[in-house]
Amino acid sequence: MKSVAFALALLVSCAVSGQGYPNRPVKVVVPYAAGGLPDTMARLVGAKIGESTGQQLVIENRGGAGGIVGTAEVAKSAPDGYSLLVADVAQIAINPHLFTKLPYDPFKELTGVSLMGTSALYLVAHSSVPAANMKELIALIKAQPGKISYGSSGLGSIHHLAMEALKVGLNLDMVHVPYKGTGQSVPALLGGQVQLLYSALPSIESHVKAGKVKILAVSTPQRSPQTPDVPTVAESGIPGYDFVAEIGFYAPAGTPQDIIAKVAAEVQKAVKQPDVVQRFKQLGSDPVGSTPEAYNAMNRASYQKYEKVVKASGAKID
Repeated sequence: MKSVAFALALLVSCAVSGQGYPNRPVKVVVPYAAGGLPDTMARLVGAKIGESTGQQLVIENRGGAGGIVGTAEVAKSAPDGYSLLVADVAQIAINPHLFTKLPYDPFKELTGVSLMGTSALYLVAHSSVPAANMKELIALIKAQPGKISYGSSGLGSIHHLAMEALKVGLNLDMVHVPYKGTGQSVPALLGGQVQLLYSALPSIESHVKAGKVKILAVSTPQRSPQTPDVPTVAESGIPGYDFVAEIGFYAPAGTPQDIIAKVAAEVQKAVKQPDVVQRFKQLGSDPVGSTPEAYNAMNRASYQKYEKVVKASGAKID
């Protein structure tokens, strides 16, 4: 009996270890609609991993409740490496502070595998705004408290919270106008319904070239290689200011470490390939390919940062 039990235990151990992983298709849940940045990055990197491992990564879009539905699905999945999540920082570091109750615990039920890449946010003004740089913008807002409005892709979105941090850091009085995604907020800026917003570069680049809007600053700690002439917000008087979209792979907590290490290694390899690097650049993203340890440390730091920002903004969703 002991020998039979030992054999069964050995079989189970092999089944859930990284040996031979993956030996069937892997489901990758993106908790947003198709076509967005997380979805596009997941498909790019997933295709490369599929080519490398010989097993397809099947991307499934599970939108709903700002990403909560799809994230919870993976958090409750079996920790065997065959259900993964590609999500941004909101699911781990923002939603826990924004929502009164979440159907998942981002640190007890999920674990970071690898950060695929980051995407800078650009502070953009309508062409009619009489400010050519951050110094002039700050003076304009302080001279007209409560008169300048800014759009965002939604209450509690990174675009909203990055602007709230700007308001607090520089003691500015502006009006927030939330929209349902950048598909609404960018047209509102172009139409002059709002004067400012934060946006990823691809969403506004053509409008900048057309002279309809102007870039005043970038949200990263250092100037972006893609736009070296654009100053950072930190240069304008908020030391340490750093708000970027962070998008990566997650797995259910309890997934064997050798499986996590293998997926992370595949992500790291994929994001270094020249065609992926080029496509990321077109998307306004910088490839990273972090280790699991670095990604989890980053997520905890982001969780603490957004706790303060959400509290200062007063944003709350029941």
